Amino acid sequence: MSEPLYVPALPARPHAADAYRRLRPDIQRAVAPLWSLPLRPGLLPSELESMFRGDLEKVTKAQRYHPAWLDAPFADESQLPVLEPLLSGVVAVAPLRPVTGPERPRAQQTWALETARRSGDGLGIRVRMAEGWGGGDVVERVRDLLARGDLAVRVDLLLDLVAVLADRPDAGKEALRALDALVPLAPWRTVAVIGGGMPALTAELVDQGLHDEPRTDWTLWCETAESGRPYLSLLTYGDYGIQAASDLARVPQGKGGPPWGALRYTTDRSFGIVKMLARGDGHATNNRFMARQLFDSPGFRRPGTSAGEAWIRDCAQGSGGTGNFSTWLWVGNAQHMTYVVQSLRGVAAP
Repeated sequence: MSEPLYVPALPARPHAADAYRRLRPDIQRAVAPLWSLPLRPGLLPSELESMFRGDLEKVTKAQRYHPAWLDAPFADESQLPVLEPLLSGVVAVAPLRPVTGPERPRAQQTWALETARRSGDGLGIRVRMAEGWGGGDVVERVRDLLARGDLAVRVDLLLDLVAVLADRPDAGKEALRALDALVPLAPWRTVAVIGGGMPALTAELVDQGLHDEPRTDWTLWCETAESGRPYLSLLTYGDYGIQAASDLARVPQGKGGPPWGALRYTTDRSFGIVKMLARGDGHATNNRFMARQLFDSPGFRRPGTSAGEAWIRDCAQGSGGTGNFSTWLWVGNAQHMTYVVQSLRGVAAP
């Protein structure tokens, strides 16, 4: 299997950057995130610049030593004049590759192509398949995009299936049809298949204690790896970490927020999810009890596996804090990314 082993689509937010920074060095080397700047609508140019600058600062501090991709999938054409100079500055000094896609505004495509040519570190082409494979029209747009680029620039295919849940039983077949059509178009440096297997959180999902949710994205990957296609050795696994794919498009909240969140834990075939309280009487007691549900579960790994396991143990045993939204997210992503890399290293290469 080629490096990187794993391409998580992560939001350019403090909790995700913190999770990546806390990975062991050997795990970090195998992970190349696809960082996505958050949706920031309705801001004045000066406010937008300040917000995006803060987002980029978190990513560049975490991503100083290993290559990754940097995308702004939600930016509209009115935001590009503010955003593009900031992105260009970051790409010039950090190992971050610009990203574009066949459906992006032509001005954004042109910027990404030129920025990749100047940086010399390559270009990510993100092909989204939220509702299935688009067929020949997508192929033609990708082919046109490639034809406009510099032949000396290495290109990466980021095939993004977005949410891959139980309501998409044919996602594996969709991915293979897309790969059959797109892989022959270029000598891709990386071909990542990315899908989100975590559902959106609801009270009904977590009100009954420890809830197990199938890892449908991992099932998709296993189906793809067993397909016998000649290009399987080129493929890299990707997902949305422990958040729902739809979370990437949520506007970041300031102070306040809902009274509860969730702590997630990844096992071979499922996500364990428990409800955590952000405030209120008894919230610390509740959170320690819920952490114990994960700590005592059969799939829990030893606390030295990652910083995530250590935090859950300390919370469960009363020797550590009970956390907040940001904590629960970095803990979940740290254990998840570590486990995914170890799983990929432990399975036979496709």
